[in-house]
Amino acid sequence: MDVDAGDARSVAVGFAAGLAVLVGLYSVVGLGDVAAALSRADPVVVAGVGVVAVGWLTAWSLALRTVLGVIAVEVSVRQAFLLFAGATFANNVTPFGQAGGEPFSALLVSRSTGVPYEKGLAAVASVDTLNFVPSVSFALVGVGYYATRFTVGERVEFAVLALAALALGIPAAAYLAWRSRDGVASLAVGLLVPVSRALGRVVPSADTPDEAGVRRRIEGFFAALERVADDRRGLAVALAFSALGWLLLSSSLWLSLLALGHAVPFAAALFIVPLGSVAGVTPLPGGLGGVEAALVLLVVPVAGVDPATAGAAAVIHRGATYWFPILLGASATAMLGANGALESASD
Repeated sequence: MDVDAGDARSVAVGFAAGLAVLVGLYSVVGLGDVAAALSRADPVVVAGVGVVAVGWLTAWSLALRTVLGVIAVEVSVRQAFLLFAGATFANNVTPFGQAGGEPFSALLVSRSTGVPYEKGLAAVASVDTLNFVPSVSFALVGVGYYATRFTVGERVEFAVLALAALALGIPAAAYLAWRSRDGVASLAVGLLVPVSRALGRVVPSADTPDEAGVRRRIEGFFAALERVADDRRGLAVALAFSALGWLLLSSSLWLSLLALGHAVPFAAALFIVPLGSVAGVTPLPGGLGGVEAALVLLVVPVAGVDPATAGAAAVIHRGATYWFPILLGASATAMLGANGALESASD
């Protein structure tokens, strides 16, 4: 994945903003109290959080491998893991979460496998869409269990309303967009062609595809999506891996709290993690600062712990599911890029 000076500056500015939000959050919570809570964490359980994070990456990489297989792109388990780690890296260093990282992730898939870009984008988009289903399902289960066992406060009520809005709104929007895909394709062509021509005037070296070329790529994208949607067995397998990934992500937060001496109901983690991840769509890289704030705001009333403990749990959980994937994904992206260069040189 090529990164020019402008991209690097954008990433640097984004991280600076995210770190500022993070510092502000922990200043309010109490840096000293959070550090004290972290110093009492059980190192064995913290190590378990890291193991669970690797399991989550593996599960979702297998979902990506399954979807790629549906569109006739065969990759090994190792290559799928590297691809998903690279995609996670892209999501974590670009604003607006998956929405910002998908184009870069698709480019990585395309260059690493030789599949056309639009098919790579369809595979990445399909996995992101499939991941939504179990996240909402588990969150609803968690909310239902929690509501029957504990008193629901105002903050939790707001979280439940947000979950209900997501559960209804996103599928409805996706369904309407899919039913009107021909119109969406025409709209996309109408927007992309003038933009690409304007870019070509500013950057002479940039490719400026004609209208037919853009339409062909968009149609190829929708054709790949249809192929995935029509393969029920592939969808079922990919959903199973996605569900396993969400269970492991929830386990990461649950173990983070356990490491600090708080054994909370697992159902609490089941709906805190999906709701907290919604903050990843903020214009901060990977939701840096925003996700941590959401976790603290949800963990305190739901798990019944003090803000310092919630902040410390967020540090452990995000260390395993945000910072570790950034390091791993950067290495994976470099490895895939080096492999691609070697293959090109040998042709």
